Amino acid sequence: MPELLARIHSLSDLGKLDLKELYRLAGELREMIITTVAKNGGHLAPNLGVVELTVALGSVLNRPGDKIIWDVGHQAYAYKLLTGRRERFSTLRRPGGLSGYPRRSESPYDYFGAGHSSTSLSAALGFAIARDLAGDKGTVCAVIGDGSLTAGMAFEALNHAGQLRKKLIVVLNDNEMSISKNVGALAAYLTRLRSDPGYFRLKEDLEFLLKRIPAIGPQVARTAERVKDAVRFMLVPGTLFEELGFTYLGPIDGHDIGLIRSVISRARHVDGPVLVHVLTKKGKGYPPAEKSPDRYHGVGPFVIKSGAPVAAPTTTYTDVFGQALVEEAEKNPRIVAICAAMSYGTGLSEFARRFPDRFFDVGIAEQHAVTLAAALAAAGLRPVVAIYSTFLQRAYDQVLHDVCLQNLPVVFCLDRAGLVGEDGATHQGLYDLAYLRHIPNMSLAAPRDAAELRHMLALALARNGPVAIRYPRAVAEAAYTTAAGPGWGEGEVLREGRDGMVLAVGSTTLPSLRAARRLEESGIRVGVTDVRFIKPLPAPLLLALARRYPRFLTVEDHALAGGFGSAVLELFSDSGVLVPVKRLGIGDKFVEHASRTRQLCENGLDEEGLREAMQLYFGSEAGQQPVALAQVAQAHGR
Repeated sequence: MPELLARIHSLSDLGKLDLKELYRLAGELREMIITTVAKNGGHLAPNLGVVELTVALGSVLNRPGDKIIWDVGHQAYAYKLLTGRRERFSTLRRPGGLSGYPRRSESPYDYFGAGHSSTSLSAALGFAIARDLAGDKGTVCAVIGDGSLTAGMAFEALNHAGQLRKKLIVVLNDNEMSISKNVGALAAYLTRLRSDPGYFRLKEDLEFLLKRIPAIGPQVARTAERVKDAVRFMLVPGTLFEELGFTYLGPIDGHDIGLIRSVISRARHVDGPVLVHVLTKKGKGYPPAEKSPDRYHGVGPFVIKSGAPVAAPTTTYTDVFGQALVEEAEKNPRIVAICAAMSYGTGLSEFARRFPDRFFDVGIAEQHAVTLAAALAAAGLRPVVAIYSTFLQRAYDQVLHDVCLQNLPVVFCLDRAGLVGEDGATHQGLYDLAYLRHIPNMSLAAPRDAAELRHMLALALARNGPVAIRYPRAVAEAAYTTAAGPGWGEGEVLREGRDGMVLAVGSTTLPSLRAARRLEESGIRVGVTDVRFIKPLPAPLLLALARRYPRFLTVEDHALAGGFGSAVLELFSDSGVLVPVKRLGIGDKFVEHASRTRQLCENGLDEEGLREAMQLYFGSEAGQQPVALAQVAQAHGR
């Protein structure tokens, strides 16, 4: 058991340690983070980079009313360990255990939940406003990374905070810049000067005296102001923030606990918003993560000594997409690729290497990514936006207004669609069909295996309108057939039946097929159709099947509300088809963190759960009310 960490139950306990002990504590925190993430997986490099910063902040901002708001939250592991969650830290990202992100329900120290980026500044300003309205005390501090600062929402909050002039500290964690001794020394000097209360009094007194000079006073004051601004533009790197109304302090070494404590202690007494710029090294203290911070940003279980993953290498849908796009780009020079700070995560690394002039990483700026793609399409290019399903939510208006309204040929490749595993509720890709299906001109497709993903990408790039292709965070299924597959908007009957038909899309298709084969052992024969397209549905095929089969079961790895099953019901209703349809998918709930395998099982979407659901539904006597599928999960502890 780490000696010092065992004595820390809340941030106030940090005040009992001297500077030397705080550094020792940082070492213990780093060791526990590495050990736990090596077993459970998680966000390694970003958390290792903020250990000293977290210790320093917690040792100063621990009085009643003080609040630390983390952006994204994948830098909050050390914070969890320092706020009474040490004994449960081994459960990180495991079922029923600690979340990988801040959660209000998890700890009173988690003042605002987060999983997506760039929310901390708006949230911190909200807390500062509430504090002042209530007449309370305390310092509100937001910690935001330089990557998160690229989102427009962050600048909207900065602009508003500067206007309101509320007392607020923003810590900008910059892990991309190196620290030069000369620049660092000058920055440290400027920081000490500008954060010293005596500096502010001198500045105010000088301006007051200049304005009192007879006749020429106002002119001299204006001249002095222009000189002051010119000097600031030349010497102070934080001019942008100063112009937005913030007092800028830094840059400072984000691993120097003593310096951070000193600057934060002074910043809390500044009357108005302050931005403290700290420089940190992502992955600090673990050589593999320092060398390749992108690869160790989010990791599965790994061997600490070598950094090698525990699981054997596999080919994922992300890999298949990346390879297929490179092949298409070799044939078509008009293809360009766009991502939002996720080139490695979305499989675009090879594309970026091969076609650097045709690759655009816009940073964490999903709205800009979509509108940029719209303009590229309007200019005659064929843009592909590779983005996680959960992050495209942030650009809904741009998809509707800039892409679909103009019917522009933008291809959205939605990685991490469906259940995503340990990242949990904030990252589930369970809503894309619902927020895209109702938009005119948008087409939606979901491949069942690797070959179909390749085929759909080629079909989408040949279209003259917007298309979204969704695929899961999973090992790619081997090709079920070797043929090129049906054409645009066409489904495929994979298995004929007698007692009913399963309509499946995407990653639920082949598990449904395997479940149906097993079900035949019980004397129940059901068919399985790979619908493939959620919009447009293959209506002729589905209506023909409705004339042949007594009942249907739709299966999707998506929220039931507004999803694929809803689309089938709408088609049948609009066509006057009266046939029983049951839907299997995710109910009206947020799905918590666990392995993707477990999440599928708990929601009845694994092969065994599908088999049981089919048996209960299709195996009921003719004319008898089928068992409600909601009872399937309950009956089997799911």
